[in-house]
Amino acid sequence: MAVDVYLMFNGNCRDAVEFYAEAFQTETPHIMTFGDAPSNPEHPVPEEAKDRVIHARLNIEGSNVMFSDTFPGNEVENGSNITLAFVSKNMDDVKSAFHKLSEGGTVELELQETFFSKCYGKLTDKFGIGWQFSHEE
Repeated sequence: MAVDVYLMFNGNCRDAVEFYAEAFQTETPHIMTFGDAPSNPEHPVPEEAKDRVIHARLNIEGSNVMFSDTFPGNEVENGSNITLAFVSKNMDDVKSAFHKLSEGGTVELELQETFFSKCYGKLTDKFGIGWQFSHEE
């Protein structure tokens, strides 16, 4: 299991990922956009969001650093754009940690299956720390 840093950007994520990949001489990053996600007629992706990054990851000297843009209208401020990502192959560990950290906190996204994870959710704990949880097979 791992706790990874997750950096959020307001539309310039691709530039940041490519910059960090070059600076740390990592592999070429695989970048997924909101437009790459499976379409859902109930929640269409607006045109201005399609090129924004929904997920990218770099391995920097053995540490995963993950990145994404915010969805338009949900911008972050510098300083509040970093969350910790708990990633585990054990679904029970993901659920247990999520439920414990949600006590006294604010759940932003309940645990649910997404196109990139069997179990994914987001919350801010009672100490103001942002967390993302993901089951990784």
